[in-house]
Amino acid sequence: MTVPPQQMYEPRFYRLWSTDKDLVSFNVTVKETDLYIRASCDLQSEALKVVTGERAALEGYIQRHPGFSAAMQPYPVENDAPGIVREMAEAAAKAGVGPMAAVAGAIAERVGRALLEFSPEVIVENGGDIFLKSRKKRTVGIYAGKSPFSDRLALEIQASETPLGICTSSGTVGHSISFGKADAVIVLAPCTALADAAATAIGNLIKEESDIPQGLDFAREIDGLRGVVIIKNEKMALWGQVKIVHG
Repeated sequence: MTVPPQQMYEPRFYRLWSTDKDLVSFNVTVKETDLYIRASCDLQSEALKVVTGERAALEGYIQRHPGFSAAMQPYPVENDAPGIVREMAEAAAKAGVGPMAAVAGAIAERVGRALLEFSPEVIVENGGDIFLKSRKKRTVGIYAGKSPFSDRLALEIQASETPLGICTSSGTVGHSISFGKADAVIVLAPCTALADAAATAIGNLIKEESDIPQGLDFAREIDGLRGVVIIKNEKMALWGQVKIVHG
């Protein structure tokens, strides 16, 4: 599969760039959640049930605790909070950001893991944030706005590395909140919520090419990350277990 992460234009035409024919593709949309899913069979109804339940739990918690959705810093939650809320809060605490920075990744993984009951391979993309469980090697294309690296490179992911979260933050592409100006910060982690939160946190630091070393240093301090790619203009830096191939 080749999917440029975090290209937020509508329609999301990059979803048509998936060339592998071994999996069935379908979409599930509930309010702001817009998932592109690939699995061994059409699991649209099963995915819809999971999305609806997870969103209901999250929305109910936000209604009772409005500060959760507004927080730009880690937000403590109760031990009996819904699982998705606790997962987002934990990921945000590790990355030093607000919990909503982890929402897309958290939903992608929760849907993906639920669908593994019905399919041995599942790919869930949620606004460019990806949960991937595969039985063969896959590539995930890198989209980085106007950077010369955009659409020319891809991440190569081995089956043994999955389940894996692959999440992207950009200060130059899309509608997601970023205080930085990175063309793309891509984070790989076993926990997709953590990958999502960390991508936001690292992306917030990158305003110029000279900020890339600081971003890598910060990434090294976040427990649980597997690899990071930072792209700003004509410079790209890698850390961790990352393999780049021509897209």
